[in-house]
Amino acid sequence: MSTALSARYVPLEDFLEMQPEQGVYLEWWRGVVFRGMSGGTAEHARLIARLAVVLSSLAGHDCTPYASADVWVDAAQFYGQADAYLVCGALKLLQVQKHGKNLGEALTNPIVVVEVLSPSTESRDRGVKLEAYKQLVSLEDYVLISQKERRVEVHHRIDGEWTSEVATGNGSVTIHGKLVTLDALYGAPPPVS
Repeated sequence: MSTALSARYVPLEDFLEMQPEQGVYLEWWRGVVFRGMSGGTAEHARLIARLAVVLSSLAGHDCTPYASADVWVDAAQFYGQADAYLVCGALKLLQVQKHGKNLGEALTNPIVVVEVLSPSTESRDRGVKLEAYKQLVSLEDYVLISQKERRVEVHHRIDGEWTSEVATGNGSVTIHGKLVTLDALYGAPPPVS
């Protein structure tokens, strides 16, 4: 469960100046600073690596996958980070500067946003972040990948309405209009000694 780290309003520029000083990634929502994700597990990193391959195969010639980039959702006043994104067409960025110094940049037009769920972030990924990402005009799919079990949940925007799709075991889901098997996303876990 994420808890607010600030009880008062923090301007976006001040929030971005805080980032390098923290040992944990922070997220900003309507002026409130929340603890985001911290260092992930080996399984989390493995799933993100596999996800990069899958998103690259879905990308085609007009789309580009990104991992762990910042994202800005203007309508929700949310600045945060997901595990992966797919952007099609021209990349659009929010550039944040203060006194001529570049404090950060964030994607503003992903069509796919992916989170690999962690115990510390799952409720936020399913709650506040889902609601924020749904306000991205460009977003088609919000994908939640479990690292506890073979389970993938995809929230699709179809004709302005949101629907959900869940696959487990050896199933498959649709991401960016293409069928993706859970085998492609999960593969076989490596042996651990």
